[in-house]
Amino acid sequence: MRCPYCHHDNDSVRDSRVVDDGKAIRRRRFCNSCRRRFTTFERVAGTLQVIKKNNEREPFSRAKVERGLELACWKRKISAEQRSQIVEAIEAQLLEEFDLEVPTRAIGALCMTHLQDLDQVAYVRFASVYREFTGVRDFVEELRPILNRNAEKPPS
Repeated sequence: MRCPYCHHDNDSVRDSRVVDDGKAIRRRRFCNSCRRRFTTFERVAGTLQVIKKNNEREPFSRAKVERGLELACWKRKISAEQRSQIVEAIEAQLLEEFDLEVPTRAIGALCMTHLQDLDQVAYVRFASVYREFTGVRDFVEELRPILNRNAEKPPS
């Protein structure tokens, strides 16, 4: 394992723990070159295939989901830990509901469901890319149900 700081591959594992209900192993490592600590996670590589809009298939990429959420949550008060929890929940739900293949729309819908509960701005940002908004009217249509729900809530 290469150190993320000095890029040498001379490290020692100091601690290993099972995390995510046995789905991953967290390893605390110590770089013998620069003497800094870092953490790695090991997961079983999933065999879930994603069916893209053009019917191509590619392996499910947790990193792509993380990146999409990161972009939607940019400059919002949403921690990396919260985003990580969303990705965990999405991945678990996909593995539970789908055996071999999952359409991209299912992944996007799950992301939107989690973002809608967490942050409305991040939700609309994600929706604008996921649903391929072409103009302001698309934003207004997406915001209308949110505004109606907020209007129905009594002030706190």
